Amino acid sequence: MKFKNSARLVTLTIVSLLMATACTSTRTQKSAGEGIDDAVISTGVKSALIADPLTKAHNIDVEVFKGRVQLNGYVDNNQERLQAVALARKVDGVTAVDNNLALQGANRSAGEATDDATLTGKVKSALIGDERTKAHQINVETQHGVVLLAGFVSNDASRTAAGEIARAIVGVKSVNNQIAIK
Repeated sequence: MKFKNSARLVTLTIVSLLMATACTSTRTQKSAGEGIDDAVISTGVKSALIADPLTKAHNIDVEVFKGRVQLNGYVDNNQERLQAVALARKVDGVTAVDNNLALQGANRSAGEATDDATLTGKVKSALIGDERTKAHQINVETQHGVVLLAGFVSNDASRTAAGEIARAIVGVKSVNNQIAIK
């Protein structure tokens, strides 16, 4: 009887340790709880941007990794840029805000907007087709031929490869690589 209780205790201890280990995160991966927390933070930031009359939320992409928020995209002016950062910082759980918002400058014609959309599509396709990058981790936006890359990747090799791939696309004037390492 004593042996059975000891075996159960050892088994329970091992199972508990395995479960605790499975639920913890690594440097480049999130635990299930962190994933939920980041989704809540992302929703909070997006909601704050939508509710604010100054920020154009549809122009701002929000990425979150372990409480670190990236604001990516193009905005009309510096006041909108600063407001977006201020709103993000107020959301519970935010540990840091990376402001990757660029000023879009002059308005684009319909042709320029179409050209930018085409470039964005070509860059995304090239990222998907390259085994060095995980395209789902990389946000791509284009304004006046300038490609903005953002998101969180596991290593510098993926970050560098994404920049090289984008630069190789015909029509890309320059690349602003704001991809962060997890």
